[in-house]
Amino acid sequence: MRLFLVRHAEAAPDEPDDLRTLTTQGKQQARELGRRFARKGVKPDAVISSPLLRARETAEGIASALGVDAEQDERLAPGATPEDVRAVVAGRGNTVVVVGHQPDCGQIVAAISGGAAPEFPAGGVRELEL
Repeated sequence: MRLFLVRHAEAAPDEPDDLRTLTTQGKQQARELGRRFARKGVKPDAVISSPLLRARETAEGIASALGVDAEQDERLAPGATPEDVRAVVAGRGNTVVVVGHQPDCGQIVAAISGGAAPEFPAGGVRELEL
């Protein structure tokens, strides 16, 4: 399986944390991520995000550019583990986009790839093979 792990796009500082929305730039980042996937011929079978608003908005921006629906899964909330990601994407097709949070994204990449946790800026993407 081809997994694209995405950290949510730029979010505004606000409270409560789970209702933080994307900034104008973050919304543009999310749409551009989707367009970038499309230009590279990436057609995901699923786009799945954390239930937090900023992750859902990022997934929706990506999914709309690709003509697919975005979904959310509680297991991708902050604190998600590599095992959570594997469970969420199991049986979802050959190519899946997952939108999550930091430091989870870096830790998940490190665990799956066997390397050090990479820097993971807002809107960052890493491609992994499961």
